[in-house]
Amino acid sequence: MAIELEGGCRVFRIQDGEPLRRGALGVWRQVGRENGTKAISLSALRLAGGSSAAWRNADCDEVLFVVEGEGNVVLGGRRLPIGPRAGVFVRPNETVAVEDPGAAPLALLDSRCPDPGPQFHFAEPGPSLSESARRDLSPVVRFEGQPTERAGDGRWFRVLVDAKAGCEQTTQFVGFIPPGRSPEHFHEYEEVVCILSGHGRFWSGAASHPISAGTGLYLPRRQPHCLENTGSEPLQLYGLFHPSGSPAVRYHPGGSAPPS
Repeated sequence: MAIELEGGCRVFRIQDGEPLRRGALGVWRQVGRENGTKAISLSALRLAGGSSAAWRNADCDEVLFVVEGEGNVVLGGRRLPIGPRAGVFVRPNETVAVEDPGAAPLALLDSRCPDPGPQFHFAEPGPSLSESARRDLSPVVRFEGQPTERAGDGRWFRVLVDAKAGCEQTTQFVGFIPPGRSPEHFHEYEEVVCILSGHGRFWSGAASHPISAGTGLYLPRRQPHCLENTGSEPLQLYGLFHPSGSPAVRYHPGGSAPPS
């Protein structure tokens, strides 16, 4: 069950609740317009080993992230390998297929912007309607191939899918937070986060809740918050936000906020 904190922030387990199932694929929709978001969604996907699944994106940008497992994604007639910490951009109205040829399951995160609602349109693999718009951009962005960027306070991150990959709506990144508590701050964007490793506490105003691998967060625009890493190793997280921009940009309460 999701925990509501001050200012509309939410804390949840990404595979909590009863999933939507189609064959070997389970879909846990945790964040979307039906529970108060303005633009983005977040669902956890789990595909059993030795199977495949396909669905059709709506008229929006869709971004996938591989949490664990290895397999292939098929987009626009191309079959591309995917593994942990890979980002995948699915264009509007595109059909995407995910294959898991191994024995272990494949776990992914899925976000759509602007969120079209909770419907999930399963499909058979087929040609992409947006192939002519793809140009030479690869839909798969690998963590290992991206530059490291610094955000102050010892934090660092690598951006995966953003405008450089053709996605104009959102920015997707993997970030690392050193031990300790970062200063309270807010953003001019709406954000979803998933803790990949480590443990600590998430603070929204004076309220807080413990976090660990598999914890998901929803952060409304302009709500003051911070993450506290209570471990001895960097806390690793996945983040995606709208509108697109830099994960390094943040504002501190008490200062002058940009106009609405």
